[in-house]
Amino acid sequence: MNTMPLEEKQIQSKRIYEGKIVNLRVDTVLLPNGREALREVIEHVGAVCVVPVMPDGTTYMVRQYRYPFGEAVLEIPAGKLDAGEQPVDAANRELEEEIGMKASELIYMGEFRPSVAYDLEVIHMYLARGLVATQQHLDDDEFLDVETYSLHAIYDMIMDNRLTDGKTIAAVLKAKALIDRENSLEK
Repeated sequence: MNTMPLEEKQIQSKRIYEGKIVNLRVDTVLLPNGREALREVIEHVGAVCVVPVMPDGTTYMVRQYRYPFGEAVLEIPAGKLDAGEQPVDAANRELEEEIGMKASELIYMGEFRPSVAYDLEVIHMYLARGLVATQQHLDDDEFLDVETYSLHAIYDMIMDNRLTDGKTIAAVLKAKALIDRENSLEK
């Protein structure tokens, strides 16, 4: 059994890059064994993702081009937090911007941390129900297609590795588990 403390203490920090979405810093840390090491850290303001589900299980997804991977990716509506914005407000804003819907019910499903080794991003996951059509209004640099699938079909895509976006996988699996639990309690 390991009895050594696991904490690393920051000795020095240097900002390498400041961008529109992320910042990058390199920290010098003191390891539990007394040695020093470098840690690269991506700073991100945080984000939300939303699984919008109709009463019949129809679920709204978006397909958009993701430049780092050079392909259009199927995912749930999502986006970064604006300065000072609460995650629940961002969730409804993203729903309206991306799929032209608002939700009367947003259920918080917890945090998703995409890559804890080097990234400070926290994505707040929501299940959206009671969807009401409004007007889609994409950002000027945002292009996407709205698609619908049954929640079961999305689950199958995840399990068959046809859907590989991390936030979508985590949020859809949590949403499906929550809905399945609710349905089993009703029986």
